[in-house]
Amino acid sequence: MKFHNLYSFFIGATLLGGVVLFPLSCTVRDKGSEVEYWLTKGDGSVKLQLQNQSRFISHSDDFQSIEIDAAQKFQYVDGFGYTLTGGSVEVINRLSPSKRKALLNELFGRGKNSISISYLRLSIGASDLDGEVFSYNDVPEGETDPSLSKFSLIKDKALISMLKEILQINPAIKIIAAPWSAPVWMKDNGKSKGGSLRPEFYGVYANYFVKYIQAMKREGITIDAITPQNEPLHPGNNPSLYMPSEQQKHFIRQYLGPAFRSHKINTKIVIYDHNCNKPEYVLDILKDPDAYQYIDGSAFHLYEGEISALSTVHAAFPEKNLYFTEQWTGSKGTFNEDLNWHTKNVIIGSMRNWSTIALEWNLANDQEYRPHTEGGCTECKGAITVSDKENFTRNVSYYIIAHASKFIPAGSQRIASTQTGNLSTAAFKTPAGKTVLIVQNDSKSDENFNIIYNGKNKTAVIIPGNSAATYIF
Repeated sequence: MKFHNLYSFFIGATLLGGVVLFPLSCTVRDKGSEVEYWLTKGDGSVKLQLQNQSRFISHSDDFQSIEIDAAQKFQYVDGFGYTLTGGSVEVINRLSPSKRKALLNELFGRGKNSISISYLRLSIGASDLDGEVFSYNDVPEGETDPSLSKFSLIKDKALISMLKEILQINPAIKIIAAPWSAPVWMKDNGKSKGGSLRPEFYGVYANYFVKYIQAMKREGITIDAITPQNEPLHPGNNPSLYMPSEQQKHFIRQYLGPAFRSHKINTKIVIYDHNCNKPEYVLDILKDPDAYQYIDGSAFHLYEGEISALSTVHAAFPEKNLYFTEQWTGSKGTFNEDLNWHTKNVIIGSMRNWSTIALEWNLANDQEYRPHTEGGCTECKGAITVSDKENFTRNVSYYIIAHASKFIPAGSQRIASTQTGNLSTAAFKTPAGKTVLIVQNDSKSDENFNIIYNGKNKTAVIIPGNSAATYIF
């Protein structure tokens, strides 16, 4: 047999646990297009490493196939990222100026060694991963301020300063923001933890959102979307607020929506922002036409329920957007378990179920999982752990997000991709015309498979057991 080039005999090559050599039974005259391949193994031995390239070439084998059909198009992607908590800002600011600058460029830049985060979530006031509880309108106990005359962003001065730096690196980054609690004087229990919004302050609270968006705009920061409440059915956090669907519907219909309209606020209103086990919360609100008109979509977490809840909502209201806004990795989790579960559910799962974003929880904390409020999360592990002014560690959620954010910019569109018994997939077409395929292997064993593009172009690859991979061509 006479071979015209090396690709006549082998499909790609790597000795690093990625694409392997497969002999072909036919002569190939066309090298085909290259497939770039990045891998993270569940055992942590390989983390977001570029592997040797393979090519699309004609061949025959008995491997399972992942078929990509670019003609079937789904939702556009707004981005991937994290919540930039006040605690994240605090620990990142402990780094030396040179290390801090390098980290921000690595996280938000477009360079060779950057992961290109394209979407951020903020807390309106303190989250439970701030060092203290605060709102933007705190007053002495027993007092109220219905005119919001004491409204101020001063407690988030450091966060705002960092956001300005991030916007210098990536001016197109999008931001969604959510309160963990209203100011305590607006609540029926007068406490930061639990309680509900007092009816007489619904209008005042709507103006609180308006003031926040306007104040951030004056700082040069555009808030693309807000949710009325983080985890409205979980009043046990500190801070937190209980807001069942009937209350949230009333608040949006009668107060928040009209306030945004009268002040010409273009920030999107996104409802719910809680677990996938209660899609009826969303459906109840969207069925109300007076609330519906003000709502862009709904947001979900996955501490309970199934990710398919997003598709349940999409089927009922396909014109409304979906957002996946939070999932934590904890101090007791393993790299292998978290990498695979989150890649399968948070990244691939949310995208296959119509989400426009996929966000992990906090961006950074220290070695003791601080800062956090008294009564806040004591086990939440950031994407970055800052140990001292010269050192930080990249944790599992860094790689979970990076496998998407580095390769799938905002404005990409999900396209069709098949799945097999052990391989979960999501495929995208980028604005530059690249095709990106994310694959997660749920098996402990290596899996050989073909990538078939538009029914004809084929390449044979292998993904190690319990691993995540991104293919670009």
